[in-house]
Amino acid sequence: MTHEDSTAQDNLVHLPYADAARAVRHVFVRDYVTDAEIGVWSHEKGKTQKVRISVDLSVSEETAHHEDQLENVVCYNEIVLGIQKIIETGHIQLVETLAEKIAAMSLVNSQVLKARVKVEKLEAVAEAASVGVEIERHR
Repeated sequence: MTHEDSTAQDNLVHLPYADAARAVRHVFVRDYVTDAEIGVWSHEKGKTQKVRISVDLSVSEETAHHEDQLENVVCYNEIVLGIQKIIETGHIQLVETLAEKIAAMSLVNSQVLKARVKVEKLEAVAEAASVGVEIERHR
């Protein structure tokens, strides 16, 4: 699928994450588990619960080669540190809000063309392995 073949709808665009023809690589953080103060219910306030976060980024390869230098790539560790900073700001009501903040933080980097973020609460529903949301945003 080429960029021209994609359809944009409600701020979503469906493009492949890695695409040699468009000089796009896929950078990801998969199944990052951490504690977060998150939730709208009274029993969720004032305490943390486990969340699992996955981030997939389509990243423009701005240089012909990264030259084996960290400053020439989008660093997955910086994405994790950014997630930690967002969570450390305090209580977040909705998983949707956390996902939007992570996507926005990722898209600040001009190399990032698209971000897909999945946020799962692991302890919210006893009968479910997880509940949550997945979003996709692009510039």
